[in-house]
Amino acid sequence: MLRLLSRLNITELNHDTMGKPTGFIELERKTDCEIAPLERITHWKEFKLHPDDAQSRDQGARCMDCGTPFCHTGQLVAGMASGCPVNNLIPEWNDLVFRGRWKEALLRLHKTNNFPEFTGRVCPAPCEGACVLGVIKPPVAIKSNECAIIDRGWEQGWVTPNIPATRTGKQVAIVGSGPAGLACAAQLNQAGHSVTVFEREDRIGGLLMYGIPNIKLDKEQVVTRRVNLLRQEGIEFKTGINIGDNPQWPAARLRQDFDAVVLCCGATQPRDLPIEGREADGIHLAMDFLTSNTRHQLDHHFDGSLPAFNAAGKEVVVIGGGDTGTDCVGTSLRHGCTSVIQLEILPKPPLARAADNPWPEWPKVYKMDYGQEEAAAVQGGDPRHYLVQTKRFLKDAAGKLSGLEIVTIQWAKDEQGRFVPQEVPGTLRLIPAQLVLLAMGFSGPESNIIERFGLDTDPRSNVKAGHGKFTTNLPGVFAAGDMRRGQSLVVWAINEGRGAARECDRFLMGSTQLP
Repeated sequence: MLRLLSRLNITELNHDTMGKPTGFIELERKTDCEIAPLERITHWKEFKLHPDDAQSRDQGARCMDCGTPFCHTGQLVAGMASGCPVNNLIPEWNDLVFRGRWKEALLRLHKTNNFPEFTGRVCPAPCEGACVLGVIKPPVAIKSNECAIIDRGWEQGWVTPNIPATRTGKQVAIVGSGPAGLACAAQLNQAGHSVTVFEREDRIGGLLMYGIPNIKLDKEQVVTRRVNLLRQEGIEFKTGINIGDNPQWPAARLRQDFDAVVLCCGATQPRDLPIEGREADGIHLAMDFLTSNTRHQLDHHFDGSLPAFNAAGKEVVVIGGGDTGTDCVGTSLRHGCTSVIQLEILPKPPLARAADNPWPEWPKVYKMDYGQEEAAAVQGGDPRHYLVQTKRFLKDAAGKLSGLEIVTIQWAKDEQGRFVPQEVPGTLRLIPAQLVLLAMGFSGPESNIIERFGLDTDPRSNVKAGHGKFTTNLPGVFAAGDMRRGQSLVVWAINEGRGAARECDRFLMGSTQLP
């Protein structure tokens, strides 16, 4: 196990090895409990419940104290995350959980991760995909223990405002209040700078607030609680301000009024599907659907009412198979849709790692996420249909969506050796739908703010700013998160926000003590 105690400034562990050397042999993997699908689709509360102390300690005991742990490496292997991107000290806090030393576990966790209550709920856990135990058995339930540690910390009152003792006199503006912006703000504030966060929406949180349903990440009890703590620590938040497009806050004013600017605006340009019939009434971008629902639920205090834009009584088709697609399935079921199916252009993953997907790569295997589990409970099976391409949308005489024309495809190489979809003859068919949700990911950041600042971009339309430096072509202007790297995970955004804060602090002060 890696020992970083001299840097961490917390009590030395009084042992030479882990507490239970045979734990990974004797104990089985167990994760968070979940409310039964048919029950949880009746409300908007979080559907995961924490395990008891014994289960958390057992999972800590399963951590092998392996000589070279990969769980916290945070490397890209074959283009996918392997290990924790914020380099969480996982073997250490797992051992502390096993020993019942929860407060010390929380101190370790906060050393590397500003918001473990977010990642402990919504991260896909690349740490578990890289767990050494996962080579021979199901990996340690790392994500469950992470969430249990931080939630216990809040419950026990251990998470309190850490107000900087002195201020540097430097002013920093951060544009965007998603995970990258909040992490950057938290770090720069602790360095003693005065930080103002600008958010165009009416609530702070960005993707955390409106992009992820309440059923996975509670807005009032989890997101707003952390934002309030950051506010108590001295960070100023301004909502309803779209920098660049707001005449009172042009890009030039930000550069003039602040000593540095960090742009953390995300990759919010959605991928569309411009095929025949796209103009039909009833085809919407997934994020518009999810945002509308969450805003309504918050505005109406989860009183059971539905937004005007809803899936009630409709046959719903979700195009796209990622997390956003899953969220659309779960939300549609809670609205009371007649049916819901998901169309995926890729093949169904194997049940176990394929030969070309070895550990510690992210395991590309078949699994049922919460939305698919709920659809299966209601409809009798997984709602996903693989290797399907949509040819055109159908509409009635009034211009309303009535269905889709789809075809089965197979992937084959073209003359240049590239894999391309090819239609399977005789598979063209029609399916009914009154609501289609496009959940095909995002192509990059929106261009408005990039143009207003005059920023250079890379070939993928992201802001050009090298990882490790985060500097743009404008002195004193930094970029981080999905805006710089493209669509990614919440945990990568936190990594980026912390890194940009470090380099911004160096720019302002000539050196930095930020990790």
